[in-house]
Amino acid sequence: MSPTFHSLGIRNYRIYASGGLVSNIGTWMGRVAQDWLVLTVLTDHSATALGTVTGLQFLPFLLLAPWAGMLVDRYSKRRLLVGTQTALLLTALALALLTAYGAVQLWHVYALALLQGVATALDNPARQTFVSEMVDRDHLPNAVALNSASFNLGRVIGPAVAGLVIARLGLAPALFVNAASFLFVLAALARMDATRLTPAPRARGKGQIRQGLRYVKGRPDIVLILFLVFVLGTFGMNFQLTMALMATTVFDKGPGEYGALGSIMAVGSLTAALLSARRARPRLRVLLLALAGFTVSTAVLSLAPSYVLFAVLLVPTGLAALTALTTANAMVQVSVEPVMRGRVMALYMAIFMGGAPLGSPLIGWVGDAFGARWTIAIGTIMVGLSLGLVALWFARHDNVRVSLTLRRRPRVRLSLAGEERALFSDVRLEREAST
Repeated sequence: MSPTFHSLGIRNYRIYASGGLVSNIGTWMGRVAQDWLVLTVLTDHSATALGTVTGLQFLPFLLLAPWAGMLVDRYSKRRLLVGTQTALLLTALALALLTAYGAVQLWHVYALALLQGVATALDNPARQTFVSEMVDRDHLPNAVALNSASFNLGRVIGPAVAGLVIARLGLAPALFVNAASFLFVLAALARMDATRLTPAPRARGKGQIRQGLRYVKGRPDIVLILFLVFVLGTFGMNFQLTMALMATTVFDKGPGEYGALGSIMAVGSLTAALLSARRARPRLRVLLLALAGFTVSTAVLSLAPSYVLFAVLLVPTGLAALTALTTANAMVQVSVEPVMRGRVMALYMAIFMGGAPLGSPLIGWVGDAFGARWTIAIGTIMVGLSLGLVALWFARHDNVRVSLTLRRRPRVRLSLAGEERALFSDVRLEREAST
């Protein structure tokens, strides 16, 4: 099998990935339909309202992350996923029914977005860490990248199909498809061979949340990644909001053109995921270069004078963004101890997606006050500043020396108090003893 897809040779992962792809397509259809419902039916193109919906969806990530991680490390991830996917199905079905009967109001969307956020706050770390129970360590980076590829293939297909469905049949059918798509994940979980799963050791006893936080605090390599992911997720990854505003208020386009933008951006994201799947190990250098590429591409994107050029520029933007996220995710998953993986990944998802309650309403306000283009430019500025701070820290930190090592197979080692941890790159960071 091709190195890009070698994880699909594992039966359980192949079944899981198939169900996940269908669900991802439905999820993206639901997102487009929900955004269009808020912008064109329930409000008069209110960026603040759309930002509030996005913020409510991600607020539980920020509030519930420690408990979600503890539950994922303590209980069966497969059973947790059955519960969370069922909850997501029911909330999606409720929005579809309210819309179909013409009874939907903005507060309904707010309430359901919050409930979906609660379910997703537990679902995401369970899904992220469940991969390591289906595949071994050698297949893990590839499986993480293929999950991203599945998500973005759904992003290619889902928005485009949603735009066509909304234009011809209305909002409700697109929302019903989203609800039905969760059945495929539930079916995949039921079909798995449980005897071939390799569950991680269960976390037992009191103080598991504090133990997880102490573990992350003692890993400056993970703290660095979390900082970069927080800035990217909070200020840079608001394309659900920014593309809707650009399509409707700047380029005066309809649902078909708006849906097409998501699919076009996903072409770059899908390419990034497939390229990441071919890499044997994630590298810090790739993460930093991808963030630099994101800064440049979004700067140009915010100035695009036409819809066509804006759409074209979404491809390199998606490529850079997904390369950064896939690399960061794989670096964290590969480097943590299995018994800590649920708590660390819950914190990772809280840092990445939990910033949305802060960033989305702010960016929505920026769009209303200064125009849609500034909703993109603020991400450019913040990600660029974060890279500058990281570079300054590397250059000026009293106890850190950055050195390049020439090896046949280069890799990074971060030495702290005599303990070395691999970051899989071609830069070595060594902490020198104080004199």
